[in-house]
Amino acid sequence: MGHGSEAGNGTTGSNDDRYIVISADGHAGGNIPDYRPYLETRWHDEFDAWAADFENPYEDLEGDLGSRNWDSQRRMADLEADGQVAEIIYPNTIPPFYPKTSLTAQPPALTQNDSDRRWAGLQAHNRWLADFCADYPGRRAGVAQINLLNVAGSVGEIRWAHEHGLTGGVLLPGTPPGSGMEQLHHRSYEPIWQVCEELGMPVNHHTGSAAPPMGPDPEDTITFLLEVTWYAHRAFYQLILGGALERHPDMQLVFTEQGTAWIPDELARLDGFFARMNQSNGSQEQVWGESVMKTLSLSPSEYWARQCHVGASFIRPIELGVRHQVGVDRIMWGSDYPHKEASTPYSREAIALSFAGVPRDEVEMMLSKNAAKLYGFDLDFLRPIADRIGPKVGDVFAGLPPRAVPGDANMCPAFAGYEFATE
Repeated sequence: MGHGSEAGNGTTGSNDDRYIVISADGHAGGNIPDYRPYLETRWHDEFDAWAADFENPYEDLEGDLGSRNWDSQRRMADLEADGQVAEIIYPNTIPPFYPKTSLTAQPPALTQNDSDRRWAGLQAHNRWLADFCADYPGRRAGVAQINLLNVAGSVGEIRWAHEHGLTGGVLLPGTPPGSGMEQLHHRSYEPIWQVCEELGMPVNHHTGSAAPPMGPDPEDTITFLLEVTWYAHRAFYQLILGGALERHPDMQLVFTEQGTAWIPDELARLDGFFARMNQSNGSQEQVWGESVMKTLSLSPSEYWARQCHVGASFIRPIELGVRHQVGVDRIMWGSDYPHKEASTPYSREAIALSFAGVPRDEVEMMLSKNAAKLYGFDLDFLRPIADRIGPKVGDVFAGLPPRAVPGDANMCPAFAGYEFATE
């Protein structure tokens, strides 16, 4: 990629070469009326009644801010202006008949009809998303939604998504304590793991849905923020303990918008626990763990290295310091567009701040090559676009000088601790 003399950026090439940037964390969804054509006609009357009473609980889904989720041309213009050539798209807007976004824990359906129409709403979103991705072939990888309460239906929906170009794979909902759902280690979910491995559909676990519902008080909100990623991390060891990663070695698991720095310590902690449970010393850990440990051939860190990835939204310089412990081939940069905390429209600056001094070959992996390999993007197809809009190699290697970004970029955690420009 590129040619020329040593440019001081860790590899050969020109400082004026540009990186291909694929965001591993974008969000989109239809405006509420947009979903109606994707519902079977038998749901139209109920949808009309639901839509008439619908009150949007999220201010960033209203007005000009909201249209970034469904205005296809505007979205692509925003991302190109921000240096991004492609993205993996998670849901954002509320699917038909749901009380809130599916990236949070849902209250249980009250009736069978409520359950049936929610399933129809998820399918409507998936069909909308397939068409949305088709607007820009090769540049959008949509993530299909499923419902763990309907395993057979979810298997069929995964097959539909694969056939209709949702190359982002599957969004794995959480199973919060107290929800009444079987935890992710349960064998009832085995058909989902089987079909995802068979079709090469990545299993994506985004932060949010695994935590118990947020309480009404300000202290509840802060507690939720402190704990939400911890609950999301539980999916990793649940899928190990239940044998899903053992039985399906080609199934790939992605943890998105959950940070990166937690991974080395968590792998060390789990490796230590698993080692003690594998000992034949009669300890309590060994007694409790024996029946499960004998079914597993790898340590947690080995499962991670073989099958796991991180969608690293807002990655910070300190997190790049542990990249080799996480696995440079496991990290995929993300912008979180169009959320309030997204790096957009300052993604070039966020990348320069975090990736300063990192060798070019490693930056290429984390900005594009890892995501391209996992989600099937064609880098040769994306190269001419990146040559027009991508961040320059030299600019990224040099880093971001102080006061080069206005204060409104402070909404993005990638800039935590940065000295902003003053008015």
